[in-house]
Amino acid sequence: MGENLNLLIIGGDQRYLEVIDQLAAKGIDIDLAGFDQMTFSHPAINNKKLDQVDFELIDAILLPLHGTSADGEVDAVYSDEPMNLSFEMLRQTPKHCVVYTGISNGYLDEAVNQAGRSLVRLTDRDDLSILNSIPTAEATLKIAIEETDYTIHGSQVMVLGFGRTGVTLARLFSAVGAKVSVAARKDSDFARISEMGMCPVHLDHLADYISETDICINTVPHMILDTAVLSKMESSSLIIDIASKPGGTDFAFAREKGLKAVHALGLPGKTAPKTAGEIVSGVLYKLLTS
Repeated sequence: MGENLNLLIIGGDQRYLEVIDQLAAKGIDIDLAGFDQMTFSHPAINNKKLDQVDFELIDAILLPLHGTSADGEVDAVYSDEPMNLSFEMLRQTPKHCVVYTGISNGYLDEAVNQAGRSLVRLTDRDDLSILNSIPTAEATLKIAIEETDYTIHGSQVMVLGFGRTGVTLARLFSAVGAKVSVAARKDSDFARISEMGMCPVHLDHLADYISETDICINTVPHMILDTAVLSKMESSSLIIDIASKPGGTDFAFAREKGLKAVHALGLPGKTAPKTAGEIVSGVLYKLLTS
């Protein structure tokens, strides 16, 4: 976009405080909405109410990484006031305005499309997702340690999915001595899993292998751990589902069976907000100035 940018950040969590500081230090003019509990001293930062924003001057909008709700509500940790991003707001922006989010939904896709603006899903980018997988994997390991009464070393760990986060998870748990299996579907993934010294499992045959699993980590954002699979798991097993809502686990059935299932969302923002914020700001700055 070039220089003299006006970026509007609507809502966000602790990692966005780092994003704000980093981008302001690099000369980006920032309007904030949803941060009325916070005070900022940098002259490039303008803390406002959403209804005080002049959308005609906004070149780009950054939403929380989980986007909006199905009716356009935006989560704002540092505000007590509900906020909604509407089509009318987007329509007031300049035609070159770009909306940045992590993930999207039907509401946000439709609102941006009707306004004729561009939407960029940051989590679709390899650079952000791979870097973000590091604090995600560390946080998952932390949960595994806290939620079990045995060492991770020597444990049977099953990672579901071998995408950008799944690779990092498998590598980290293997590095601390876990016996790692990875469930995937591609032949190329099976080859890489074997090359890494781990056991490849086809997702379609997961139920045949899950009974030996102590810790199951799901990264796949659709139903994988259904009743057929969960019924084969030992009640002492731990499930850590890090997939975005609604996750890939039948949590109701897991409770009935007595399985401990943790739906761990937004891990980087909760356990390593400074690093996570640095990652987002670095990627976003490149996009804004390219």
